[in-house]
Amino acid sequence: MEPPKGFWATLWSFLRFLPYFLGLLLLGIIKGALLFPLICLIMTIGNSAIILGLWPAHAIWTYYCIARSKQLGPVLKLVLGTGISVILVLWPLAGISGSILVGAGYGFFAPVLATFDAVGEGKTNEFIHCFVDGTWSTIKGCFTVVRDLKDVCFHSYFSIMDDLRLHDPPAGKPYEIRLQCIPGSFLVGILGIMIDVPVITITAICKSPYMLIKGWNRLFHDLIGREGPFLETACVPFAGLAILLWPLAVTGAVAASIMASFPLGAYAAVVAYQESSIYMGLCYIIASLSMFDEYSNDILDMPEGSCFPRPQYRKKELLHASTFPRPTSFRREKQEGKGPPSRATSFKNSIRELNPFKLLEHLFLECKRYGDNLVSEGVTTSEDIEEARSGKGGSRVVSIGLPAYSILQALLRSGKANTDGLLLSDNTLITTDNRPKDRFFDWFFDPLMIIKEQIKAENFSEEEENYLSKLVLLLGDSKRLKNLNAQSPPLNERRRAEIDAFARRLQGITKSISRYPTAKRRFDDLVKSLSEELEKNMRGSQSVNVSPQSQRSQGGITRLFSQKSLGKKASIQGDNQGALLATDGLPVV
Repeated sequence: MEPPKGFWATLWSFLRFLPYFLGLLLLGIIKGALLFPLICLIMTIGNSAIILGLWPAHAIWTYYCIARSKQLGPVLKLVLGTGISVILVLWPLAGISGSILVGAGYGFFAPVLATFDAVGEGKTNEFIHCFVDGTWSTIKGCFTVVRDLKDVCFHSYFSIMDDLRLHDPPAGKPYEIRLQCIPGSFLVGILGIMIDVPVITITAICKSPYMLIKGWNRLFHDLIGREGPFLETACVPFAGLAILLWPLAVTGAVAASIMASFPLGAYAAVVAYQESSIYMGLCYIIASLSMFDEYSNDILDMPEGSCFPRPQYRKKELLHASTFPRPTSFRREKQEGKGPPSRATSFKNSIRELNPFKLLEHLFLECKRYGDNLVSEGVTTSEDIEEARSGKGGSRVVSIGLPAYSILQALLRSGKANTDGLLLSDNTLITTDNRPKDRFFDWFFDPLMIIKEQIKAENFSEEEENYLSKLVLLLGDSKRLKNLNAQSPPLNERRRAEIDAFARRLQGITKSISRYPTAKRRFDDLVKSLSEELEKNMRGSQSVNVSPQSQRSQGGITRLFSQKSLGKKASIQGDNQGALLATDGLPVV
């Protein structure tokens, strides 16, 4: 929608929309006030039951895994055992308090935002949706949060602790603490907190009036000129709400700065320990003040630089300072080679950026697509699905192998297309520019890009790619892995070791992805879908008097990974799936 031209047209548009906006805001506040006690109660009771119910098991298993870990030395085990006691004591209090705050915030703001979203462009029956939207969906979302917390506390936690307990130390040498560095590092950490917390607090408070005035000035300017977030009609309510809540945003920014100053100052102890130098830790304390000052100046578009000095606090930086000079400003580094964003850019396009949850959703859509093929060809058996459903150990064909196989196909597709990022089946390209700005996502994206380039450099033949695909899928099943090795193409020891390393790394990354808060819930839906597909195939097989066992015994693995089996079927279904995903309006994985 084009913004109105001229002062009077703009003023009339604003005055005409103001009662409309205030009415929606009032309706949303009423819905939020009615729902947030119920949502807060459900989330508090559910999360508290999970936290308190699993707390004894968490405490016992944590100490047991630390004691049995081969990766930790005896002194480090003693220190971790002491430090983990404090965390275990504070965990119920922090978890329950957080559940109350999150439940109250989610229960109130979710209906308010849903009320505004109900009158967006392209919506029908807007009057009814203004009252209905954000009610039942908020209640279902509350139960989803409780379930995700249960998955994290029960599935993700024990998976991480098992890795700590079972894995061997890297390079055969366990991690250990240098006791002689502990007293000095501890004193430097205390000094860092004593200096950084008050200085950062004063700096944030002094800059808060500027942030308040500058934010209001920008928002009102965009409101009058219908620019920025006010350009699209559907986004005007949210932008108007931002004007009203901007003081709260400034207060939250100051509070976040104060909270961040504690770990920022305490990190001086880490620097002093890593560099084995108290002097380097003291240099970090001063440098952290300069980094915060420069970063806040860049965020607020204030003059570059800082009034605090910024000494080097890493020995390697001192050695290579002449070769790798550091930038003098965050803003200069960010804007190098880029022009400033246009203020008239449509806000509708900016909300289509990728996010980790959509990427995770697309991963499981890919798993379902490939999984249906695996089931129809007899490679994925009923035993695999039952073990995945029950959560038993043993075969990991469905739980780890199938997602790893789907990721591998995306990497192979990206390498053959010679792209700079990850090419999805719906032709969405994920690069370093449009990837989710999420630190958790970076843990997976960067290693996958390295693996993609390595696979591309290896220039595998089609037979080797098929063997790698089968190995990634079946690596958790020793019995079928023996049959796979017997059918593998002729490879020398070096080539086979390279392929085995790729398969293990992909399965390791996939196992880490499975610990993502929403992954377990989506995985359960995937297993249910595969189970339904298996039952359908079994009924079809019985109708032609062919048993599932006889189908699987006829070389299902060989048929699946032949050149004309999964490749053609996946490509056809991938085009259909991509067309379906494209209608969502968001490029997702």
